[in-house]
Amino acid sequence: MKHQMSNVDREFKAQFETCVLPPSEFNHRAHLRLAYVYLIENDDDMACQLMRDSLIRFLNHNGVDISKFHETMTQAWVLAVRHFMENDSGADSANTFIDNNPKMLDKNIMMTHYSAELLFSDKAREQFVTPNLDPIPRYEH
Repeated sequence: MKHQMSNVDREFKAQFETCVLPPSEFNHRAHLRLAYVYLIENDDDMACQLMRDSLIRFLNHNGVDISKFHETMTQAWVLAVRHFMENDSGADSANTFIDNNPKMLDKNIMMTHYSAELLFSDKAREQFVTPNLDPIPRYEH
């Protein structure tokens, strides 16, 4: 089965992009879900761009300090979701995909790729930095 987006996923994306989704509902799982939805229709670079733009718009709309945005975490998680998608037989929705890959729910998974010093640096917050411990696999689409 190829990865698919459900109507519920489309609604979630629309709610997030129009800033209707309450900030309290945008947790780690929701970040993964949004990355999955963007990756269904886009290559990695475009998915990262859409994720960045949507997150910044969401933060601004909700009066959240823009310093909350983290470029490296954003891109690294999009790439991680792509990795899990490439190694999964497919899903009919983002929620099914996440349920089938619960390892993604471990928010600390990036610490296997980055040292804390690098990941939590100002440079990593402002621009994407490549992992210094273990590379995140890249896929051509």
